[in-house]
Amino acid sequence: MDITLRWFGKKHDSVKLEYIKQIPGVTGVVSSLHDVPAGEAWKLEDILALKNEVEAAGLKLVGIESVNIHEDIKIGLPTREKYIENYKISLENLGKADVHLVCYNFMPIFDWTRTDLAKELEDGSYVLAYDENIIKDIKPEKMFERVEKESAGFILPGWEPNRRDEIMDLFEKYKGVTAEKRMENLKYFLDAIMPVCEKYQIKMAIHPDDPAWSVFGLPRIVTSEKSLEEIAALNDSIYNGFTLCTGSLGSNLKNNLPEIIRNPKIKDRIHFVHFRNIKYECDGVFHESSHLSSDGDFDMYEIAKALYDIGFDGVLRPDHGRMIWGEEARPGYGLYDRALGVAYFNGLWEAIRKSDKSK
Repeated sequence: MDITLRWFGKKHDSVKLEYIKQIPGVTGVVSSLHDVPAGEAWKLEDILALKNEVEAAGLKLVGIESVNIHEDIKIGLPTREKYIENYKISLENLGKADVHLVCYNFMPIFDWTRTDLAKELEDGSYVLAYDENIIKDIKPEKMFERVEKESAGFILPGWEPNRRDEIMDLFEKYKGVTAEKRMENLKYFLDAIMPVCEKYQIKMAIHPDDPAWSVFGLPRIVTSEKSLEEIAALNDSIYNGFTLCTGSLGSNLKNNLPEIIRNPKIKDRIHFVHFRNIKYECDGVFHESSHLSSDGDFDMYEIAKALYDIGFDGVLRPDHGRMIWGEEARPGYGLYDRALGVAYFNGLWEAIRKSDKSK
């Protein structure tokens, strides 16, 4: 297993690679070409430059998070063909660069949604939070202003300022696009790219919708155990797989995370894990917490045990840490709390492994 941190690049991240290298157990990073707009093809030389920068710090570029998908592909417009071709070029160049994991999402318009990027907890730490009551009473374009104001000066994926002007046009394009149609569009995309993935052994790992329900009335399709089974059935290639994000799937408390991990239709397709915890306040209202089980609503030991039981040997990273010890960083992506998350997972994993009497 590769334990990693997400790194947004020198231009977009306050955390230095040499600091990531100092976290015990971390072997690499997942990153992206954040300045390439969705729909454009990634150049091999740009991928190699990123890879060389990471390797110069003594780490591996373990995967990409993300090669963003153009909205025309998600909607199913005729123009999707050129964007799919560009996506295939990007995958081919990643394969040539010996990068074999791509985390991506199929969320409509917004990659993820939070209503507060700096909610203060009783201990003085700051976390990301979601309140469905605020979503019901705010217009999407106002959410952009809110996110920009609380982003600590960083441009956040899915909430780029230039996208604000496209919002109303995108909502118009999504009119009449049902969840069933969006699943068809996902199948069309997967069927088109899987031959490239097979050739270069690139594991595609779709990320669950965050949160795992409809937001602003837009249909979401990666929300439950049943939906993961449906996506696995869209294309039977092992390279059509999942990012098991505990916080995203777990935002719906009906989702039993250890059960999902052990599901025979899903377990072999889990290529990437986002390991994090959240705390529910009431229905539709939650905030993120430390990784510790007792600080949130997930039993992180049981999640780690389920991963161990299925023989998980993919890529894992801690996710959405708190802002602690006065750190100023990209919301959810400071160094300190994610490093604590790695240490916590390492402890769980070692205890589980050493207590396995069958080995």
